[in-house]
Amino acid sequence: MSLPAVDAGVDRDLVHAWLAGRSLARGIAAPVPDRGGYRIDTASAAETTRWVYADADERIAELARGIAGPGYLIKLCGTASQLAALLPGGWHTEATGFFMIGTARCEPSPLPAGYDAALREDGGAAEVTITAPDGTVAARGFAGETPGGFTYDRIVAEPDHRRIGLGRAVMARLAAAKRDPARPDLLVATPMGRLLYEALGWRVLSPYATATQPGTPA
Repeated sequence: MSLPAVDAGVDRDLVHAWLAGRSLARGIAAPVPDRGGYRIDTASAAETTRWVYADADERIAELARGIAGPGYLIKLCGTASQLAALLPGGWHTEATGFFMIGTARCEPSPLPAGYDAALREDGGAAEVTITAPDGTVAARGFAGETPGGFTYDRIVAEPDHRRIGLGRAVMARLAAAKRDPARPDLLVATPMGRLLYEALGWRVLSPYATATQPGTPA
């Protein structure tokens, strides 16, 4: 299936809203403006800091020249080639996903027989867990709601429980926790996830690319 081309560069407020919701959903530091993009100090075992840009800002080059060693990521709402053109040597770039906005509500539907769903909320953060008949986790997803938007994050169905609608079920139950229906629904999807979300009425705002140095996971 061929996918249509999409334009690069998106509204900065939408990028900030997505990042703020993502940080809330993950319990990590909130994004802060930095050199034309947004910096998130993730401070995890695999990643120290990431910068996310809404467009191909020339300040990416200045930022990259000041970074040495693994643990730092630069991400762009644009193509991998656009990002690579702004970077000095030593960086690896790849297309890692698509920045998307929701345009239709996903209504809850019955779960397959024997499956059960639980919703946990903490302030603006939400988590949905679906358990299989044997009690193991079959699917899970997270969301974070801020004044700027509602971010879906880490929507995953385990391999033995795919193609039975659990991804849709997680999305629908997270949507039910949304407090303000006027806030835009936002996420970054993998290439495979993009197909699911488009089937649910989402649309692509831009490609999403990542730059790393050796030793840093994308």
